[in-house]
Amino acid sequence: MSILSKILSAVTWWNGGTLNTRLWSWRKGTRVGEDDQGNVFYQTADGSRRWVMYNGLVEGSRVSPEWHGWLHHTWDEPPTERPLPKKAWEKPHLPNLTGTPAAYAPAGSIRREEPKPRADYEAWSPE
Repeated sequence: MSILSKILSAVTWWNGGTLNTRLWSWRKGTRVGEDDQGNVFYQTADGSRRWVMYNGLVEGSRVSPEWHGWLHHTWDEPPTERPLPKKAWEKPHLPNLTGTPAAYAPAGSIRREEPKPRADYEAWSPE
């Protein structure tokens, strides 16, 4: 991690936790666990407050469903203590890809590298 990225992560909320959030986590938080993306989850000693320190870009969709349920007090035990059962048909969790090169682009979209030509469309050309 470069010095510039350390400074940015300390003073900007979209690059992980701010300095105050890091201090709060150090003083009042108990580390509960970490997910496969490197996000670290904390709670207060009495368990009334729960929060996440993102590894990199702060984006809510990067939290997996297991940890999302724990953060919102849907269940008391974190996934590190009591993992959710996985179904055979479940796909792995993906964050929201909108606005990234990996976003969905339907057939014929100009965002595709090689859009398929449409048979039902004829481009207008001036005479």
